[in-house]
Amino acid sequence: MKNRLNNEKIRIAIDGPSGAGKSTIAKEVAKFLSIDYIDTGAMYRAIGYKLGQNGINLDDKNALNQILSDTEIDFRRGNTILDGVVVNDIIRTPEASKMASICSALPEVREKLVFLQRKMGQTKSVVMDGRDIGTNVLTDAEYKIFMTASAEERAERRFKELFQKGENITYDQVLQDIIQRDYNDTTRKLNPLRKADDAIELDTTGMGITEVTDKIIDIVRCGR
Repeated sequence: MKNRLNNEKIRIAIDGPSGAGKSTIAKEVAKFLSIDYIDTGAMYRAIGYKLGQNGINLDDKNALNQILSDTEIDFRRGNTILDGVVVNDIIRTPEASKMASICSALPEVREKLVFLQRKMGQTKSVVMDGRDIGTNVLTDAEYKIFMTASAEERAERRFKELFQKGENITYDQVLQDIIQRDYNDTTRKLNPLRKADDAIELDTTGMGITEVTDKIIDIVRCGR
C-alpha cells in the first residue's frame, strides 16, 4: 500500500452534512496513509487571523484583494503554515474564530481559499473534507466519499460533544439545528451540498471511527 502511494498522487475528497464526522475520519485516513490532511476550517482561521493582525477593513476591497494575493497557506505533517510560519495555536483563539466566521461569507476569501486548495491538490497527495470538495474543489479527485448519517445520530453525537463541554443545550435544539443546517447547505445557490455523481456514499449510522476509517482505506486499497 505504501509503495503504491509513493509512486502516485492520491486525492481523497470527503463531503457530507454537518455532524457526519468528516474531519475526524479525514484526519485518521490521512494519518494511516501518511499524507497531508487539508483542514479547510483552519484555512479560514488563518485568513481571519492575518486580516485581523493587519487591521484590514473588510469593506475595502482593494486592500482585501491585495493581502489575499500575498497569502500562502499549506499543511505539512499536521501543521498549518501561513506564509511560511506554523500557526497551529494562534489561529485557535476566539478572535481568530470570530474573524474566520466573518471571512467565510466573503466571496473574495472563498475564491482565494478554493484556489489554494486546488493548488495543494495538484502538487501532492491529500485528504480534504467539506461540503463541496468533490463537486467543486477537487472535481478530479481519485476518490470521492459522501459521508452521511441520520439526522438523529448526528444530533446525538453533537449533543454529547457540547454536553461534555458544559454547554446548556437540549438534544431537540441540536437536532433542529442539524436539520436547519442540512436545509441551508443543500439549498444554497453557490455550490450546494450534494453527492458528486462519481462519489461513493457511505452511511455511518451506527458505525464507529475505526470502522468508518477502515471502510475508506478499503475503498482506496481496492482502487474504487
